[in-house]
Amino acid sequence: MNFFKRIIVRYTSVSLMLRIFIGLVIGAILGLALPQWTGISILGKMFVSALKGIAPVLVAVLVISSVAKAGRGLGRRFGLLVTIYFLSTFIAAICAVVGSFLFPVELQLGSVTENIAVEEGAGALSEVLSNLLTSMVGNPIAAVAQANYIAILFWSVILGVALKSMASKATVQVVHDLSDVVSRVVKWVIQFAPFGILGLVFTTVSESGLSVFTTYGHLLLLLVGCMVVNAFVFNPLISFCLTKQNPYPLLFTCLKESGLQAFFTRSSAANIPINMALCKKLGLDEDFYSVSIPLGATINMDGAAVTITVFSLAVAHTVGVDVTFSSALFLGIIATLGACGASGVAGGSLLLIPMACSFFGIGNDVAMQAVAIGFIIGVVQDSVETCLNSSSDAFFTATAEYHDRKKRQA
Repeated sequence: MNFFKRIIVRYTSVSLMLRIFIGLVIGAILGLALPQWTGISILGKMFVSALKGIAPVLVAVLVISSVAKAGRGLGRRFGLLVTIYFLSTFIAAICAVVGSFLFPVELQLGSVTENIAVEEGAGALSEVLSNLLTSMVGNPIAAVAQANYIAILFWSVILGVALKSMASKATVQVVHDLSDVVSRVVKWVIQFAPFGILGLVFTTVSESGLSVFTTYGHLLLLLVGCMVVNAFVFNPLISFCLTKQNPYPLLFTCLKESGLQAFFTRSSAANIPINMALCKKLGLDEDFYSVSIPLGATINMDGAAVTITVFSLAVAHTVGVDVTFSSALFLGIIATLGACGASGVAGGSLLLIPMACSFFGIGNDVAMQAVAIGFIIGVVQDSVETCLNSSSDAFFTATAEYHDRKKRQA
């Protein structure tokens, strides 16, 4: 037993980021040299499944605990944060509009859906918003089981308020202790991130290689370019306007600690525990980030807005629809609202492309061909999208709290 304890101590004494980098390199080498070793992929699947499994429970107990013992001042920060989330998502959509006009892309439609199974997309924006509101009041037990974070947040806040007004301090402390226990389990899961990243990188490299860049290079460059501009220009600009501090040290920390793992898990929901651990490391208020992070995983969708906008305009250019700049700007608004309905799982934003295409009168059959292309290039597009979405959750949470601290000190 002592032997295994020594191994664990030696393993955990090494920087987590160094271990993740080593796992990344080994996974890439094995993917190129031994792609037939498909069993390695199970490491990635187990890691992502473990994160997805514990995340809903973590969110539920943390939000209930935080609301039950929360003091004053959270409402002000939440109002600011929600404004930031929507503003950054809208700016991302406008960035995609401008990029699509400067560097228009046409798709090869017609046969791309052969042998590719895709789901039906959302029919209209009203349907997306209706589903969002309906899911919010769904069964709370089912919400945890199905990782429905809108419903988890809604019912956790309700239960937290009820607990705050009716329960004794001892009962509130029990809930708080339970949240600490779940947080400890999350820390244990995150320690296995190097092995999970190894499996995820192996799967990506062995199955896709570099062929995706040659076939859809122009489209990928536009998508990734818009996301990179949003991540390194507009998001830091928002942060600077609020904090009057250099935002890039915080940005690079969020990209390193959160964005890297989000890139490989391709799921904002799976990255919730990692973002919460990062917020704790940054010294942020747990009462605040325990709600803001899962909320961001639901409505802070910069990358999704870029994906929806770029694909919709690419389809429009391909089929010869005359798109005015004003109508494209309105598309940005639709993409912003629609992105908030994108699920926090891999490929969630792609299923909203038909909804955006319908604004230009483009039929579902044509739009779903673009969705199929999205699944083909998803190994890159969805990875970068999730990296942007998830890292900005932590980035903007820290920005809102730093702004609030600055105002209180003034």
